[in-house]
Amino acid sequence: MNTKRTFEIVHDSDLPGTPERVWEAVTAGTPAWMFPTDQWPAVRTVEEYPSHLVSRMEGPDGWFNQLEHVLEPLDGGRARLHYVHSGIFADNWDEQYDGASRHTEFYLHTLGQYLQYFDGRPVVFTDIQAPPSSQAPDGFARLREALGLGSAGQGNSFDVELDALGRLAGEVDFSNEHFLGLRTRDALYRFFGRNAFGAPVGMTVHDFSGAGDSETTAKAWGGFLEHVYA
Repeated sequence: MNTKRTFEIVHDSDLPGTPERVWEAVTAGTPAWMFPTDQWPAVRTVEEYPSHLVSRMEGPDGWFNQLEHVLEPLDGGRARLHYVHSGIFADNWDEQYDGASRHTEFYLHTLGQYLQYFDGRPVVFTDIQAPPSSQAPDGFARLREALGLGSAGQGNSFDVELDALGRLAGEVDFSNEHFLGLRTRDALYRFFGRNAFGAPVGMTVHDFSGAGDSETTAKAWGGFLEHVYA
């Protein structure tokens, strides 16, 4: 049975950066707050700098994936972003929509953190996936406990010593049942409880220290995750 259905995810937010800076972040700067998108075969069907950007990918049988950003300036060097992600999910529509909606909220929050604290600084991006055993129902809770942040809420400060990783100190900038965001002086750490959406737990590190090395970061955090889910 063909279960293809269209979807639309809409998110409005005020960001701590001018439309020009937000435009830069959502085009060339995605490794600083989301993940690299420079290899996407997207066609920008609307490009009205710095107020309106639409990127669209299309495939067979009417499939498409489209991102729209509408930006307007606000007082104080800020911008209002109207974001619309639309397209088609082929299978498991409800689960995919729930996962994509929640990821959107977390990614756009991280965009705000980047613009406020690290805008323009060079970044080293690292993506690390936990073992398949992290897909257990308690997978994300186990990670939070291993980090020493089982009950930490947004706005809480943290200062933890992690095996093989050393000291990590800063602020919890995002926290709910599926996602955790940590901000230190030189980095953003993003943790994704994708076990709730049928995938392993994952994380990304956005290192603005100027001395980051992705291979070293992946090895250290990968070892930590292996230990958590052993």
